[in-house]
Amino acid sequence: MVEGLGWRRQGGAVIITTALLLLFLLGFAGIALDFGHLFVVRSELQTAMDSCALSAAQELDGRADALTRATSAGITAGNLNRVDLQSANWRGQGQVTAADIKFRNANFVETTAPAAARYVECEHTQSGISMWLLQAMGAFFGDTATYPATRNVGARAVATRASAQTTCAIPVALKPRIDQPPNYGFQVGEWITVYGNRTPGSGELGWYNLDGTSSAHNTRGELSEYCETTVDYTGELRTPGAQTGVHREWNYRFGIYRNNESPADLDKHPDFSGYSYTSENWKNPVPQNAWSGTPVTGSHPSAQNFLTKRARFASFDDNGTDLRHGSQIVFGNAGALNSYRSLATPGSGGEHQRFGTNRRVVLVPVLYTNRNSIQDFACMFMLHPLTGPHDLGHMEFLGNASDINSPCIPSGTPGGTSGPRVPVLVR
Repeated sequence: MVEGLGWRRQGGAVIITTALLLLFLLGFAGIALDFGHLFVVRSELQTAMDSCALSAAQELDGRADALTRATSAGITAGNLNRVDLQSANWRGQGQVTAADIKFRNANFVETTAPAAARYVECEHTQSGISMWLLQAMGAFFGDTATYPATRNVGARAVATRASAQTTCAIPVALKPRIDQPPNYGFQVGEWITVYGNRTPGSGELGWYNLDGTSSAHNTRGELSEYCETTVDYTGELRTPGAQTGVHREWNYRFGIYRNNESPADLDKHPDFSGYSYTSENWKNPVPQNAWSGTPVTGSHPSAQNFLTKRARFASFDDNGTDLRHGSQIVFGNAGALNSYRSLATPGSGGEHQRFGTNRRVVLVPVLYTNRNSIQDFACMFMLHPLTGPHDLGHMEFLGNASDINSPCIPSGTPGGTSGPRVPVLVR
């Protein structure tokens, strides 16, 4: 009898010990699960802050509206990321706002002066991260201080612009007038013709595939996004045949769309402004300087330079969304873009602001006068949409892309010594 009682007592002790051990292990499991959750959220939030800082840094060109554009770009890029186990709205706990973005000068002192801003800092604290098992333990033990229901997670990123070793150019190249940097015989503000139906000559622009192929399909893809052009590339660029579809990719940058296409689509974001320039609405003589100049008498009543239009997020139709009216302003022909259906909306809160990035100030390779190899990169401003794949386009020369004050803000791989400036994380 005594022996049987001893076994029963030992069995009861084992049950109690096992229960305590399970409770102990459950606590560790709760810690592992909840802190694993925090780690995932922290990683997602850091990616969002990196995106915010890199996109905002692209806009730091010293212009009067640089900080406005940088803030808008940072908010847009940051909030495209998903946070808290890939939640699109970050579990409703708040996403990136203007208050999360600061600018700093060359000495890393906070500044609100666009000309002085050299760094952008994106910092955000995500609150209300649910602690599932720890919350249950807090309720069980009656100690919510030790076992809180939620935690906060923060992340920070700092970016600037530095010289690139590879960069994102568009598949259009410039034939110089003379092989002499930095401007190769062009005046800043001068309009240069893009020929879509023949090989360009001296002082002209033409379509050139950046990967050495002659595929029209590749041309369209490179116009959408191509970031593999090395700064010291010595191979020969080749001209494509029929530039099928390139006008569609080109026109997305102006906020001009067909059928069900939308500026919210990741590959169809517009520039901050779609307002366009031709000799029809901008009558200035050479150098025309639609970028920052003053329209002469005879220009269209709506005409203002692009910096002004960009600051108020003007559309192709200026203050409206009537594609035909915009075509009348720019081309003098309401039916010039009849194959398109809609425009990105203008103004504060419109689609040019919400989805806009700097897509009309672009990088193009500068070729040699006697061969189709890259010797440098120029900064160019896309002036107007294309009415068809073979129609003439025009771009404005804004100077050498490696200039520290260049408005060109391409993406690419940092690490060069004299290439175009690209955004790079520094902290």
